[in-house]
Amino acid sequence: MDDIRKLPIGIQSFEDLRRNHYLYVDKTAYVWNLISTGKVYFLSRPRRFGKSLLISTLEAYFLGKSDLFDGLFIKAKEDAKGGNAWLQHPVVHFSLSGGDYHSENGLEDALNNVIEGCCRKYHLTGNYEIYGETLPIRFKTLIEQLYAKTGRQVVVLVDEYDKPLLETMTVNETQEEHNRRLYKGFFSVLKDEDRYLKFVFFTGVTKFSKISVFSDLNQLKDISLTNA
Repeated sequence: MDDIRKLPIGIQSFEDLRRNHYLYVDKTAYVWNLISTGKVYFLSRPRRFGKSLLISTLEAYFLGKSDLFDGLFIKAKEDAKGGNAWLQHPVVHFSLSGGDYHSENGLEDALNNVIEGCCRKYHLTGNYEIYGETLPIRFKTLIEQLYAKTGRQVVVLVDEYDKPLLETMTVNETQEEHNRRLYKGFFSVLKDEDRYLKFVFFTGVTKFSKISVFSDLNQLKDISLTNA
């Protein structure tokens, strides 16, 4: 009975799952394949299908938290890289499953909160202070200053990107259109910032073809229907 492992029901944090010894089926071979063969991805899955846990796993990897991967597939692969193993990269993590996206500035507040949180986390003050009156300029500046300060390319993880659109689609068309326009300007920044980016990953319940975040990212790979 002492060997019974706890089931990770509702656990979305890879670090929490590993440190508290929840049962985990090793999926890091898939993570290794993603980071080794591509750069910009989109994955669509229904809710409660492990998207947030995958994002959390990617974040832990790019933050160089090697101890969390002990005994897993990716640990041996990464360790084999020698001196280049477990390099830490700055991570910008947008978790958009929560927020009041019906309010006029709800999406702006959510995006700004992530930018400001990254400024505090990476101590972007003084010469690295984030400036700009518009959200796209602030996002662009954040990416460039993270690269300038750390000397490493930036990782951008976007979980549940479509929540602000789905939440307003049928009940508040004006706000939905506002959120669409905001997205077009905000995430289109990624195309021009390609040289500063290490890895980009979007998750969502559905793919909105009219959102330029996808049309502008020519190198984006949709793995939603990939057999792997």
